[in-house]
Amino acid sequence: MGWFERYFEFDRYGTDMRTEVLAGVTTFMTMAYILFVNPAILSDAIGKEAFNSLVAVTALAAGLTTILMGLYAKKPFALAPGMGLNAYFAYTVAPKYGWKVALAAVFVEGLIFIALTLTKVRSAVIHAIPRSQKYAIGAGIGLFLTLIGLNDVGLLSAVVSKTGVLKFTGLNAPALKTGPILLFLFGLFFTGILIARRIKGALLISILTTAFLGWITGLAPWPKQILSTPDISYTFLKMDLHGLLNAGALGVVFAFFMVDFFDTLGTVTGLSAKAGFLTKDGKVPDAEKVLLTDAIGTTFGAILGTSTVTTYIESAAGIEEGGRTGMTALVTGLLFLAIGLFIAPLAGAIPSFATAPALVIVGYYMLTALREVDFSDHTEALPAFLVLITIPYTYSIADGIGVGFISYTLLKVFSGRWREVHPLMYALALVFVAYFAYLAGVF
Repeated sequence: MGWFERYFEFDRYGTDMRTEVLAGVTTFMTMAYILFVNPAILSDAIGKEAFNSLVAVTALAAGLTTILMGLYAKKPFALAPGMGLNAYFAYTVAPKYGWKVALAAVFVEGLIFIALTLTKVRSAVIHAIPRSQKYAIGAGIGLFLTLIGLNDVGLLSAVVSKTGVLKFTGLNAPALKTGPILLFLFGLFFTGILIARRIKGALLISILTTAFLGWITGLAPWPKQILSTPDISYTFLKMDLHGLLNAGALGVVFAFFMVDFFDTLGTVTGLSAKAGFLTKDGKVPDAEKVLLTDAIGTTFGAILGTSTVTTYIESAAGIEEGGRTGMTALVTGLLFLAIGLFIAPLAGAIPSFATAPALVIVGYYMLTALREVDFSDHTEALPAFLVLITIPYTYSIADGIGVGFISYTLLKVFSGRWREVHPLMYALALVFVAYFAYLAGVF
């Protein structure tokens, strides 16, 4: 038995090298769409000239952090810049404070995450937030991503100034004659078919197929080249910590932290359950190592120049293929480095109508978290509903979290069920009351 087999304890988990490598390739195929989608989203805020740099940064952050997960935590979990958090970065924080301040917020959030992972404070925060709020935040981000995808392709306009409502602009005969919208619809339904047939890498296959159709029909220019030398200089070490303090954007740090923290918690728990790692009392073995790796990934990603790095639920694809050890993550991470670092020209030629279906489908996946909310209990369901609608309608994850925390606390108190609210939840609700008062100019 070789070093890898001994180090990753193949015998203990009943696996072998072939199974682990196949699982790692499967996870990469399932996640590789992030190499196209993340730069497309972040470049909307940082600038289109940063696109090539963002491809390399995305690959580097995903690759090195996933390798760390494999070697240190020894779990088959892969990481990359998180969907939803990249949208919050690009469309909420960066327009208001600047992308360098946004990177600083992500960096500070990662440091806080590291500190809380190394202390017992983490457990207190976990127990304070009700389950219904955790699931509603994830589902709300899913709708947020769907909104962005539809807007990118021109099917849904931004808020109309006079009426103040969202308006579908593509569901009419003239618009449906346009090639980009037709290819978007093709990509959307093609992805759905691939998913229904359980084809591995459905999102990646759909993105590349739709892009190819765009190239051969002349709706998008062919890539001038496929590979290039990676360059991360545009975003590397560009965090503006001084600007973060001057901007008073601590609420942004809190929003990044809350979403990252609980999204990671839910993802790690779900993946561990799928892999059979959970103990009899529902705990995740070596959870601190997993969470610490995730936190380091966020901090490292901000240094490189990307939004929050987090554990990906798509890791379940590799687990489904039999991956049970860190060898799976090691293979996935190496593939991100070997392929992702050099494909900036190809990624830059992928049109928005090819990536928009992926945003909608990821939104669909995230919306399924709502099934965990108890809709028979109005003190749980109504605050969850308010989170669900506030996040996409305000283009702000932070506002959605705040509305959820405040409404949850108020409903529980005035319905005589105040004992069900964790003491820390009262404090968090008050923090958001102050946050909204500040935004309103009360003080």
